[in-house]
Order: sequence, then C-alpha cells, then structure tokens
Amino acid sequence: MTDFTVSETTRSPSDPRGGGVLLAIDTAIGSSVAVGTAAGIVEVASRDPRRHAEVIGDLIARAFSESGVTPAETTGVVVGIGPGPFTGLRVGIAAATAFATGRGIPLLPVQGHEAVALPVLERGTDPGVRVLQDAKRRELFVTEYARLDGAGIPQRSADPDLMARDALIDDPRDVWPDAIPAGQLVRLAERRLASGAPFAPNRALYLRQPDVQQPSAPKRVST
Repeated sequence: MTDFTVSETTRSPSDPRGGGVLLAIDTAIGSSVAVGTAAGIVEVASRDPRRHAEVIGDLIARAFSESGVTPAETTGVVVGIGPGPFTGLRVGIAAATAFATGRGIPLLPVQGHEAVALPVLERGTDPGVRVLQDAKRRELFVTEYARLDGAGIPQRSADPDLMARDALIDDPRDVWPDAIPAGQLVRLAERRLASGAPFAPNRALYLRQPDVQQPSAPKRVST
C-alpha cells in the first residue's frame, strides 16, 4: 500500500490559467503528482526517496480520483526535469513521457527548483532564493533565483549547478526542499501557457554522468 499525503489548493482568481487539465509528475526528491483543473489543484506525494517506480502509478491514480477528472480529460503533462539524481529523476520523466505519448498531448518540461522558488518569491519578503538539494557524493544541486518576471515565473540569477558540500556557506536565502511540489509545477506551466513563455528544453538535468556507464567497445588484439 502506498503511503502518501494529499493536499488540495483552491484556485485564486488572480492566478493565470493556461486552460485545460494538467497532470504534473516529479521524482527528483521523493515522488509528487498533481492534477490541475479549473476548480483547483490536487497534489499527492510520497516522501520515500527510493521507491519511485513502485509508487508512481498509485500516486497518479489517486491524484485523478481526488481531482474528480479522468485521465482522458488531460490536455498536457508537466514533467519535472531536475536537477536530480539519475535513478530517481528518470522514473518521473519516463512516466510523464509515456502518459503524454499515449494520450497524444503535449509534454511540458519545467525545472523542479522553480517550483520550490515560486511560493517563496511570491511572498516578496526574500532577496531572492537559493534552492539547495542533496546530490549525494558530498555534493549539492544548487539554483539561484532573483525575482518573478511579469508573467509570475521565477527568473534565475545562476543556472543549476553542482557544489561541493564542504564549500557551502550558509545564506539567508537558502531553501532546502524535502520534495519538489508538483502542484507548483502545475501553476508554473499554467503561467507559461497563459503568457506564451517557453518551456524548458526536453532533457533531464542530471548535471553529471550516471553511476552506471555503458561499456566501451572491446579493444582489438592484433596477432
């Protein structure tokens, strides 16, 4: 049985709407799924850092059940592209790609750290945001944001990068998420659709090579 949390957000009249029903999936930290409709956003999440493949199906099914819409009504799939570790991140990307391909609807890539920065920048009390995420191997994934643009989308002051953990100097702007909120991914996608702003390139932000490498071709031995 999947252990998950469910949260619902009613839609603010001032929040831009891109139209339709959006499904959002992210597995960069734990697993998070959201469904956005005209009424609001339902998010279902598991904090398990490892069992992405085992829980993602249950999370998607629960998100649709709680939202009151069916998968057939979905008009776009928002996918969190990282940064994140290879093992976890690829599960969400594969699930989102399969759903979008099967339904013949657009895949809408969004960087996960944007979803963390959005609610902080909306409060307007912080001089920017630095999102920090454990990358293992004594390293951190780091992205810095300065402000929201006219469409309400976080603007980066420094692109996603790897930082050695022992090089970290604490900063009051720091935010350490324990999950990437799929509900915020829905809001970001809606703002892009409403304003015509571009989505991220459709490629995962691993920021380093995976642990498992494809073996190179065997060397020829001359006789």
